[in-house]
Amino acid sequence: MIAINDTLNVRREPPRWRSFSKAFWDATREKRLLLQYDPTSDRYQHFPRACSIVTGSPALEWREVAGKGEIFSYTIARRARPPFAGHEPFFIVLVTLDQGVNVMANMVKCSLEDMKIGLRVKPYWAQLSNGTHLLMFQPDR
Repeated sequence: MIAINDTLNVRREPPRWRSFSKAFWDATREKRLLLQYDPTSDRYQHFPRACSIVTGSPALEWREVAGKGEIFSYTIARRARPPFAGHEPFFIVLVTLDQGVNVMANMVKCSLEDMKIGLRVKPYWAQLSNGTHLLMFQPDR
């Protein structure tokens, strides 16, 4: 049986946010997930951008969401470059949030036997050195 690493002890540098992503990263300090919402198209988007990917409008709203969803796809990283080298194997997942957007992240607290397409997940927040948190996912048991 393969033991999957959670990568929680990997040292990660805090992000360099841009003006249009500051609200997202500020919310992570409180372990809250904000998504951009385009009221014209009635669609959410992630990752943060300066304008809507559907309409091109800069009139986006920030909306807090629970961050729950399901595994759309995943892979097991068996080779990695620094800072992940030496922490293999680990999961990288694509999660479709309940709002319809896909988010790529590490999966933690999940065994190889439990991992599957369609697995329900919830956020796991890994603290970064500047007080923000990195969104990861864990099974929603």
